[in-house]
Amino acid sequence: MRTRGQSGVESGLRHLSFFCLLLMPSAAVTAVPAYQPVAMPIGNGADPLASGAARMVGAILEYTRWPAEHPVIRLCVVGATRHAGRLDEASPPHGARIDLSPLSDPAEPARNRCDALYIGQLASVPLRRLIGDMRGKPVVTIAEDDPDCRSGAMFCLIFTPQTLSFQLNIDAVSRSAVRIDPRVLRMSKGGY
Repeated sequence: MRTRGQSGVESGLRHLSFFCLLLMPSAAVTAVPAYQPVAMPIGNGADPLASGAARMVGAILEYTRWPAEHPVIRLCVVGATRHAGRLDEASPPHGARIDLSPLSDPAEPARNRCDALYIGQLASVPLRRLIGDMRGKPVVTIAEDDPDCRSGAMFCLIFTPQTLSFQLNIDAVSRSAVRIDPRVLRMSKGGY
């Protein structure tokens, strides 16, 4: 025969078990390691981060296909950048040449002047306007200073002390008139 105290304890244990079950999915999610994008070493030299950014931008442009062939890719730079000093060395292997040009004003219409846009630090309103202006256009957008990739750029560079990787914004890619090779998605998720 159960006493009143025993049934209260059993009821309490049932509630505690149910509460633990509710917590398990969130604990299981946090226990799974996040995917790591493919990272390339930064390298050596006077400005290794800028050199790494140039190599990464060249690789991104290599996997990009515009609606028409481009013997010269017009790479525009806008905003305050920290690692754009060697972008003129970016060389997409498919034979195109890079023509680097700064945009002094983020409100300047970039969609007709640029095939690719390297974006440094900008205030949120001009940044949203600039990214919005690129939607549906054949312009690749690459954010230098957006590790969470919330700006709406297609690619967001992730700098660490020894490596450089990127995050791919699939929504931004789908809204663009350029095509990105599907292998880039696998690389951004850590596959090959």
